Amino acid sequence: MASPDSVRRPLTRGMAALLWAAGALVALAGLQLFVLTESTERYFAWTVDPPLTAAFLGASYWSSAVFEWTAARRRDWGDARIAVPGVFVFTALTLVVTLIHLDRFHLGAEFETLTRAVTWLWLAIYITVPVLLAVLWFGQQRKPGTDPAGGDGLSAGVRALLALHALALGAMGVALLVAPESAASAWPWALTPLTGRAVGAWLVSLGVVAVHALSLNSATATRPAGWSYVAFGVLQVVAIVRYPDAISWTTPQGIAYGVFIASAIVVGAAMSVRPSPS
Repeated sequence: MASPDSVRRPLTRGMAALLWAAGALVALAGLQLFVLTESTERYFAWTVDPPLTAAFLGASYWSSAVFEWTAARRRDWGDARIAVPGVFVFTALTLVVTLIHLDRFHLGAEFETLTRAVTWLWLAIYITVPVLLAVLWFGQQRKPGTDPAGGDGLSAGVRALLALHALALGAMGVALLVAPESAASAWPWALTPLTGRAVGAWLVSLGVVAVHALSLNSATATRPAGWSYVAFGVLQVVAIVRYPDAISWTTPQGIAYGVFIASAIVVGAAMSVRPSPS
C-alpha cells in the first residue's frame, strides 16, 4: 500500500467549494461592471467613472471567474493551487482599498435600498473571503500527500513573458496602490485615487499569478491561469472596442497597454492549449 506521502494531495472539498463560490461572486461583479457599465452609481458598491474603467474591472472579474472555476474542477491540489495565492492577495488588497476609501461607497441613506444592499454585500464578501481562504489554504497544506510538478515545463518564451508581466504589473500595481494620483499619469486613461487603487489590486494579483506560474513551471499546473489570461485579454479587447476613443493609441501609455493585452492573449493561449503529458 502506498504511503500518504507518495500519492498526490487531493483538492479538499472545502477549498473546491470556496473556489466555486468565489467564482460565482466575481461573475456577479463582472455582470455589474461589464454589462451595467454606465449604471454603477445604482448597481455597484461605488460609482466607477469613466466607463472604460468599469469595463476593465468587469473583464478582470470575469476572467477571475474562469480562473477559479477552472481550478475548482481539478482533482489534485497541485493542479489547482495556481489560483489561490493570487485570489488571496487580490481580496486582501481590495479590502484595504475599500477601507481607505469607505467614504466613496454607497452606504448613505441617500442611496436606494438595492444600492446599499449591494454595497453591504461587497463589504461582507471582502471581509470574509480572505479569512476563509487563509483557513482553508492552511488546512489544504496539512492534507497528506505530495504536489509533484507536472514534468511538462513551460517554454522559454512563455517564461520570458511571464517574467516581464511579473515585473511590469507588480511595479505598476504597487505604484497605483501607494501613490495613485502620481502613478495614474502612466495609465492610458484617467483614474481617480479609488479606481487607481482598484486597478492596482488587480495588477499586483496578476503579478503574483505570473510569479507563481514561473515557480511551478508546469503547463498542466498553470493551465487554469492560461485560460484566465485568454479571457482577460479577449474581454479587455471587447472593452476597448466599446470605448474606442477613451485611449490615445499613439502615446507611450496606449502603446504599452496594447502590447500588454496582446501578450496576455499570447501567453494565455500558449499555457492553455499545450497538450497534457500522456
